[in-house]
Amino acid sequence: MQAAPLHIVLVEPEIPPNTGSIARLCGATDSVLDLVHPLGFSTDDKHLKRAGLDYWPHVNIRHWQNFDEFLDQHDERKLFFLTTKTERPYFQAAFSPGDCLVFGKETKGLPEETLALYPDRCYTIPMSNSHIRSLNLAMSAGIVLYEALRQLQST
Repeated sequence: MQAAPLHIVLVEPEIPPNTGSIARLCGATDSVLDLVHPLGFSTDDKHLKRAGLDYWPHVNIRHWQNFDEFLDQHDERKLFFLTTKTERPYFQAAFSPGDCLVFGKETKGLPEETLALYPDRCYTIPMSNSHIRSLNLAMSAGIVLYEALRQLQST
């Protein structure tokens, strides 16, 4: 699809079906799935496997021992942190090939210290209903990934 693939980065994901669905999304778009440990489940989990169906051989998955290891190996200018703790909408980001869309764990999001280190790299998915705290992780990844792909297709 693009010269350098986009990356979906899941920092300590907790819910197997979310990760399985995102793996399927990555396979369908030739994006890389970066899994930052510790994971809240085993990669042998039946719900993880079911959500990814038989597409696992077609997904480029990279495992990282921890978030610091991941950050040490990536250019911070290629990182986009998705959080509910900012006002800047994701569609204001200017994506380019090789960018990393970084999502935190389902129950806590990204670490506060990370968000504080990269305030200019934080984006959110706007929601009009203040009673809803956040969207499902897999849905959020799809929304932002397809905006990035749309931008790359129009360049």
